[in-house]
Amino acid sequence: MRLLKVGAATLNQTPLDWANNQSNILSAIQEAQEQGVSILCLPELCITGYGCEDTFLSPSVLRTSLEVVKEIIPASKRLIVNVGLPIRYKNAIFNTACLLCDGKIAGFTAKRYLARSGIHYEPRWFQGWAKGKDAQLTLDGDIYPLGDVHFDCGGIRIGFEICEDAWVADRPGGGLSLDGVDVIMNPSASHFAFGKHAVRERFVLEASRAFGVTYLYSNMLGNEAGRAIYDGGAMVASCGRLDAVTERFSFKSCEIATATIDLDQTRLGQAVSANSSETPREGTSHCISSNFQYPAVPVSQTGLEVANWEHIEKLKEEEFSRAVSLGLFDYLRKSKSKGFVVSLSGGADSSAVTCLVAIMINLAVKQLGVNVFKKRLAHIQNLTAEDTRGLIKQLLTCVYQSTRNSSEDTKKSASGLALALGAEFLEFDVDLLVENYQEIVTASLGRELTWENDDISLQNIQARVRSPGIWLVANLKQALLLSTSNRSEAAVGYATMDGDTSGGLSPIAGIDKAFLCRWLRWAEKEGPAGLESFSALGPVNDQEPSAELRPKEHCQTDEEDLMPYSLLDEIERAAIRDKKDPLEVFSLMELRFPEYGSEQLARWIKRFFILWSRNQWKRERYAPSFHLDDENLDPKTWCRFPILSGGFKRELEKLTKLIND
Repeated sequence: MRLLKVGAATLNQTPLDWANNQSNILSAIQEAQEQGVSILCLPELCITGYGCEDTFLSPSVLRTSLEVVKEIIPASKRLIVNVGLPIRYKNAIFNTACLLCDGKIAGFTAKRYLARSGIHYEPRWFQGWAKGKDAQLTLDGDIYPLGDVHFDCGGIRIGFEICEDAWVADRPGGGLSLDGVDVIMNPSASHFAFGKHAVRERFVLEASRAFGVTYLYSNMLGNEAGRAIYDGGAMVASCGRLDAVTERFSFKSCEIATATIDLDQTRLGQAVSANSSETPREGTSHCISSNFQYPAVPVSQTGLEVANWEHIEKLKEEEFSRAVSLGLFDYLRKSKSKGFVVSLSGGADSSAVTCLVAIMINLAVKQLGVNVFKKRLAHIQNLTAEDTRGLIKQLLTCVYQSTRNSSEDTKKSASGLALALGAEFLEFDVDLLVENYQEIVTASLGRELTWENDDISLQNIQARVRSPGIWLVANLKQALLLSTSNRSEAAVGYATMDGDTSGGLSPIAGIDKAFLCRWLRWAEKEGPAGLESFSALGPVNDQEPSAELRPKEHCQTDEEDLMPYSLLDEIERAAIRDKKDPLEVFSLMELRFPEYGSEQLARWIKRFFILWSRNQWKRERYAPSFHLDDENLDPKTWCRFPILSGGFKRELEKLTKLIND
């Protein structure tokens, strides 16, 4: 047997934060060396951070990346490790994995397939490397291989699939297998989406089996650049078996999964899986030889080695809780904010945001401990609490802002939830401010404002007067104001711009209202694994969602204003995600919601398309939101739509004609 200890790491990097990124890389290298790891896989573009956007085009960023690599090289003694960085070659920029072998640069493998859909815009900055081509890169007078290359390090062949390379049909792993590669490294920056980890696990396992290799998959971790959340989940697999994983949604800066593999067994699997009609490629991949002495691994260390084994897929509610918690934690520390402020109305949306902050603090303290938690938030100098409840009190402020149209039920729901969680709770009566604005405008216009004639305007002014006060609290506390608008509201513009959309971050803008209500019921009864349930959500869940902006005798509810949320969300997915026109959406909704009748469905569908088209400008102005699934409405990262358009007029006329006929 030839035994070899290998590892894959997750890193919590930040774009252009050279010191932080280098520190995390060095910590991973040091931990790997202490554990006797010989080959370590680190994430994609870990030198710069993945989300550098147009600064990838900056010559200084390219120069600094190479400077940092040179500073890391000495730490790679007695180890083979990759670091990711952008490289300029012949006036084009390539996304590369630089392989360091025992304190020297072995060469650079360039990414072949660029991510270009959804939140990804890699072709804006990088060029994909041509299959089977290699070149030479000169750095400080030394020449290194660049391109579609793999490496021979001490008799072990190492190749790369860089993130998207593994998600395509013609993935490089097939050719690497024919070339006899023993280990495939996959440095990735694969963002979180519901259920996505299961897909990654399948392609890692299948690659290790079909290609007859040991497969090292690394990934980014945390809220890297503001919107995308990386759930980590580094994996080591061989012969179709998952040998080690890291914990997902970790609050740590670095996690490593290690496993001891039997290289002879892996090569046997490669021989068995090889197709006899295939022959190794000729001249399509350059192989670099270097001498490297692998430390001996005791036979007793063979078999399954799991680092924080949590690869079993969680429910969507659990993933949502942990993803947003990690996103909030990183946003807090990376933005240097000193806490969170929420305008807590007692309704579903603001209650969910409030609970998510509390869940974040609970989960982070549980994993890191109070002292490390506070150390990670060292910019908050007066963070003195010694337990979770005390930390919530210092980091979360909730404000209930009432008018004459607010109910006693929502007031009790808001105060009860804040008290149960331990948050600071304030109460403002803003009714006088509403009256003052109405009197000023009435005097200027020379007429009374009435609900019959001025319904929307009278609702909006109530929402808007709540904004200055809550911003004042956030400014005084140097805290981050969290907006509470959800995705269903964003779709139809059921939100007051500069009112309930006020905030620097919108944690739930990517989540539809139907799921949010389901999550709140789950949180009340169960809650995230390892935490107590949030029973104080009972009064919130007992209410029917309402903006509470009309007089109480109007009995206002959200669904009466719009349509049933379950229907709204289905229309949105069909119209926006699946690109169906109004007639096609109508046909689908007739099948799925026959209980409402054709005429009512047609009216609601027409309402959706009109409101969607009118309110793109609102979606453009929403505070940054977390990317949580591959069907969100964020125009800056996923769903682009013109601010000015024809508004589906021709298509809606066809729908009207169909119903009338």
